Amino acid sequence: MLAIPGATLSRWTLAYFAAAMAFLLLAETLLALGVGYPASGLRSAGTLIVVHCVTIGWLSLLMCGALFQFVPVLVAGPIYSNVLPLPALLLIVGGLLALIAGFLQLAGILPVLPPAFLAASLLLGSGLLLVLWTLGRTLAAAWPLNLPAQFVVVGLASVAATAAYGIVFTLGFGGYLHSPWLLGLRSQGLPLHISAGLGGWLTFTAIGVSHRLLAMFMLSPELDGATTRWTFRLGTLALAVLVGAGTVVLAAGGNPGVVLAASGLAGLACLLLYGRDVLRLYRQRVRPAIELNSRMAAVALGHLAVATLLTVACAATGTLGSYSGPLLFLIAFGWLSGLGLAKLYKIVAFVTWLECYGPVLGKAPTPRVQDLVVEPRAARWFWLHFAAVDIATLCLVLQAPLLFRAAAAGMLLAAAGIAVELIRTRRLANVRTEMRLPAGAHPPRLLFTFVAS
Repeated sequence: MLAIPGATLSRWTLAYFAAAMAFLLLAETLLALGVGYPASGLRSAGTLIVVHCVTIGWLSLLMCGALFQFVPVLVAGPIYSNVLPLPALLLIVGGLLALIAGFLQLAGILPVLPPAFLAASLLLGSGLLLVLWTLGRTLAAAWPLNLPAQFVVVGLASVAATAAYGIVFTLGFGGYLHSPWLLGLRSQGLPLHISAGLGGWLTFTAIGVSHRLLAMFMLSPELDGATTRWTFRLGTLALAVLVGAGTVVLAAGGNPGVVLAASGLAGLACLLLYGRDVLRLYRQRVRPAIELNSRMAAVALGHLAVATLLTVACAATGTLGSYSGPLLFLIAFGWLSGLGLAKLYKIVAFVTWLECYGPVLGKAPTPRVQDLVVEPRAARWFWLHFAAVDIATLCLVLQAPLLFRAAAAGMLLAAAGIAVELIRTRRLANVRTEMRLPAGAHPPRLLFTFVAS
């Protein structure tokens, strides 16, 4: 690892981020062109392509890249391997491309080739196994784990469950399922697949990691009290009921509605406690001025609160099925993508600063992390993102597909603007010339970091 006291760098985190941004731009381009929902049904081939570009290509690759960088920070130890993340990335991207090819076959755009779905299952499954192995061995070496790392463990278990459900669906698309039990799981298991992915893998992991990142970037006290512990317990209970009891109910041929309701109640309590913790982090911060990434994270958290309230209201009025599309869109783009973009903006600057200036710190004048970015310029793109997401969500509720496409174009423009800001940060374009590369500093590469062996 790079010889910086208390800091380690993951070699391939930036490659994960680049691939994630590429899939986000692809997904938003498709939405702006009218591919998938709302122009077609929620289960249409176009919608499935967009959904998996967002959930696997954008959000999951972003989360994996962040975990490769920050799990060693959480456990104060080295990552198990700086080699395995690259083949894992290639396998996941290859599997996603095979999955997209399979969906294009369902739409009649490509000729029918059943091995596409089989290849997608094998490639995605293998890639995720490498991710789980690398992160699992890193966590196991630091046992007993602190609370943020325990959140990550439950999140990794959730992605394993999500992938297992997804492989069942994928093999079903390819005609490889013959077991009545697996066929039943495929026909009734979609709510469990979505909930385990968005709720367990992405949201619960984000909750655990954000506790540490918000505290670190705002200089707030670390939270490890009763509220945070009950957040973990209730969230773990919700996911255990969802995946464990839900699978048993489906295996018995039952309806998972009761399981989803019970899991939802525990999950709601978890989110309420998390909201309380977040308010404490912002109120008890030492840093007087809140940086852009933390301000935008607060906006994303506001979208999570709104999405939670709307979900509860729809469930109470029996209209959850009617508004599931807008709600999932708000969660994916307002909450998860908003938080992801906000933290990505900070992480890229932080990693670049560590890589370039960490080795010469104290030996030569170096810029601050904030000198690598221009927040007023980037802020416009973040506000455009959230405004476009809100307008797009409203268009989904009002069933206005043409206006939705215009809003999606706004989201695409915002994402492209943020991507340019990330590239400028990585290229040190915002740093004054006289401080850009002091003697002994490495010029950063776009897709990987220098890591000492």
